[in-house]
Amino acid sequence: MTTIVIITIVVAVLYDFLNGMNDAGNSIATIVGTNVLPPKIAVLWAAFFNFVAFGIFYGSPVAHKIGTGIIMPGTLEKDTVFILCSLLGAGSWVLICARNGIPNSVSHALIGGLIGPALIKFGPAAVNVPNVLTIVLFIALAPLFGFIIGYFFMNLTLLIWGKKPPLKTDRYFRVFQLLSSAAFSIGHGGNDAQKTMGIIFMLLLATGDPQYTSNPDHIPFWVALTCYTSIALGTLLGSGRIVKTLGRGLCHLKPIGGFCAETAGALTLFGVTLAGIPVSTTHTITGAIMGVGVTKRASSVKWKLAANIVVAWVLTIPASMFFSALIYYVLKLFL
Repeated sequence: MTTIVIITIVVAVLYDFLNGMNDAGNSIATIVGTNVLPPKIAVLWAAFFNFVAFGIFYGSPVAHKIGTGIIMPGTLEKDTVFILCSLLGAGSWVLICARNGIPNSVSHALIGGLIGPALIKFGPAAVNVPNVLTIVLFIALAPLFGFIIGYFFMNLTLLIWGKKPPLKTDRYFRVFQLLSSAAFSIGHGGNDAQKTMGIIFMLLLATGDPQYTSNPDHIPFWVALTCYTSIALGTLLGSGRIVKTLGRGLCHLKPIGGFCAETAGALTLFGVTLAGIPVSTTHTITGAIMGVGVTKRASSVKWKLAANIVVAWVLTIPASMFFSALIYYVLKLFL
């Protein structure tokens, strides 16, 4: 491997680590917000189940969607700098949001990061527009699915448990929420680690090495193991600001609500991962929390904060496109 390939793999693994740090708030926000687990124990719980996803979603098509379905095949031949710039541009936007406690989509930052340099070098023909439009569509559909499932699941749960003594209900759902949090963490690891797997595999294909190009449907085992390990380690050092925003700032939840939100988020993530659609865990759990929150009353959701989150979502792809395109343009002046 050339030096630039090795550097890009290291940056990709660091990006995966950053993904874990950024999205740790999604995995543990409700379990911390409902005081089921303290933050330090919660991140250990989430990180463990991020890695467990390795044995469940190893063969997921999400990695192939990222690796071969965003940029047209053959476009990146021998251009490994392209992928490095994509990661640096996406990472720049994610860090800006993380430092300000704004929930954002690491996944969609990555998509924007890939598109930016592609447009600079090859123009619109390099982008697989149907696949990109599907991903963009799920910017809206993922939180909507989370919202709808969360709303109906919360109502169903209240119908079954609503007349039981509150203290008894609270005690049971503190246990149930451990299971729902584990399920959501598996969904997070399964969908998000696959994205970095796809990026590294795209890089390996771009080298033109026959051991990879001769079998473009097989992602090496070491790539998968590295990515699942990295995202789990990142979760261990997760962003406390985002936990505060989602766990307590967006809507106050009790354990029964936390259980329903996490279950709704997990079901959504499992479905889209098996379908090969990269989505944002941030979008998904935010929608689920809002769906649970409005079962009490619409005013229980802090809509102004929700609007700020939506603005960050809308800006993610164009912002990461801009940063990655700029970095690519500058680096190409010297390389």
